[in-house]
Amino acid sequence: MNQEKYIGMDVHAATISAAVKNAEGKLLMECVLETKAATILEFIQGLRGTLALTFEEGTLAAWLHDLLKPHVSRLVVCDPRKNALLRDGNQNDRVDARNLAELLRTNQVHAVYHGKHGTRALKELGRSYLTLTQDTTRVMNRIKSVYRSWAIACAGTSVYSRRHRAEWLAKLVEPGVRIRAEHLYQQLDSLEPVRQAARRELLREGRQHAAVKLLRQIPAIGPIRSALLVAILQTPHRFRTKRQLWAYGGFAVQTYDSGEYRVVRGKLQRNRERITVRGLNRNHNHDLKNLLKGAAISAIERPGPLQDFYAALVEKGMRPSMARLTLARKMAAIILIMWKKGVSFDPKQLQRQAA
Repeated sequence: MNQEKYIGMDVHAATISAAVKNAEGKLLMECVLETKAATILEFIQGLRGTLALTFEEGTLAAWLHDLLKPHVSRLVVCDPRKNALLRDGNQNDRVDARNLAELLRTNQVHAVYHGKHGTRALKELGRSYLTLTQDTTRVMNRIKSVYRSWAIACAGTSVYSRRHRAEWLAKLVEPGVRIRAEHLYQQLDSLEPVRQAARRELLREGRQHAAVKLLRQIPAIGPIRSALLVAILQTPHRFRTKRQLWAYGGFAVQTYDSGEYRVVRGKLQRNRERITVRGLNRNHNHDLKNLLKGAAISAIERPGPLQDFYAALVEKGMRPSMARLTLARKMAAIILIMWKKGVSFDPKQLQRQAA
């Protein structure tokens, strides 16, 4: 009998706890595997029937996805942040594997997208560039914090310049503080060449993708932002609508409401003045949100159709912060349409929508 089996795996660096359940939810077997390709494949090939497998997104998720995808009928890399709300009681590796198998059997897992290999190189280069940029920014902030902690004004970028470095270090009278600042400057000097090299490699790889060239037509979307967009999103077809892209980018509006009804003379009535808390979704891709926010701010500062779109919103009485959010959402929608349909940027259509 070809019965479907549901496999849950709790993955760690050294071992994997696996649990197998049938369609009725009965635990068929559980075991602990060594985190090696041969051992995992031997376990999977020893199971009969139609296999559905799930494990949580993590450091080994991409490797494990590529390893097991050809050997099971359904593979779901699930979001651990949403699985945490469904767990109860004591937790350990064995219990987690059982719970994952049960969540898969009852179709309660939320999948994390794992794309094709076509953009794998661009994705890794994008991660490298973003990480190095964040590290560089962190060191720059620490340098300024040293001066600010001693009431030394350090606005602007001259504090990072090698030409003015001796002048800035002379302002630090305390020897220990000066040495600390010198170490931070050394760290900054070592990071910047690596970041520039990562930038060149990202641009070189981005030229090989048609989507990168297409998205560069949008104002304020240059070669770096277009390459990062393709690296982060990988494909537009993972988003059915623009609202799904907004949610992934942190621009989806969520409402929180409580006490919608009251009892008046024994009858249930809805409150006329409803207290609703609105805000943007917190569970999102932070790199994508920072990229779109930066693109929207750049578009506002450059003359063109996007700046006109923003100005029209402000003239209608919209707050500048909400107008920037609306512009970022509009740019995300334009990116999705252009990428899906392969069409060029049309400023006239944007002007008609703004009107």
